Amino acid sequence: MPERQFVKYTFLKVDPAWRRLDAEERAIHKREFLAACEDFSSERLLRAFSLVGTRGDADLLLLTQATNLERIHEFHVVLSQSGLMGWAETPYSFLAMTKPSEYSDESRLEVRPQHSKYLFVYPFVKTREWYGVDPKERWRIMQEHIRVGKEYPDVDLNTSYSFGLDDQEFVVAFEGDEPAVFLDLVQRLRTTESSLFTKRDTPTFTCIAMSVERALNALDGATVGVTA
Repeated sequence: MPERQFVKYTFLKVDPAWRRLDAEERAIHKREFLAACEDFSSERLLRAFSLVGTRGDADLLLLTQATNLERIHEFHVVLSQSGLMGWAETPYSFLAMTKPSEYSDESRLEVRPQHSKYLFVYPFVKTREWYGVDPKERWRIMQEHIRVGKEYPDVDLNTSYSFGLDDQEFVVAFEGDEPAVFLDLVQRLRTTESSLFTKRDTPTFTCIAMSVERALNALDGATVGVTA
């Protein structure tokens, strides 16, 4: 049986002044960043996404997963030593864990990347009234929510839980190849009874899946130069 996992969504925004540095200096910064990512991903899940062109307040997302929080901590310590991180800030950061769902028999003990073209991510908070509803009634309400999701089989859902770990209660991450299909799904979910108990489901991030190297190149339009 899979172990429960810690899941970390780290959004980075690069100072525009970094792009005016000498090309070789930028290449060194990217190689250092890439080396840290390759070391972590040799044994654990790490996925990179570009937000260039989809958000104005974030340029890159790193999705990491590990069975212990110390390994995620160590990765970010090493990452911070790269030259690029000296020019970057973290406008958003979501920490969560996997756990079995209360409303579905489907295993959710690890993030299961499908390598779709896009990842749609947002933090999610329910109203306090939701937790006062009878458990059987909550189950009934969520079955409608799940049923609507199944009407869009090309969109895969990964939900992780943040109770007590971070400001949100859940981190919701949908994968798919067609943004229009995801848009239609979200609009359809607004009509369900469960939507009445949503307190917050923003900010929303549309992320383009790619290798770490390509995501780094998207920051300045230049190549890394030398493989780490």
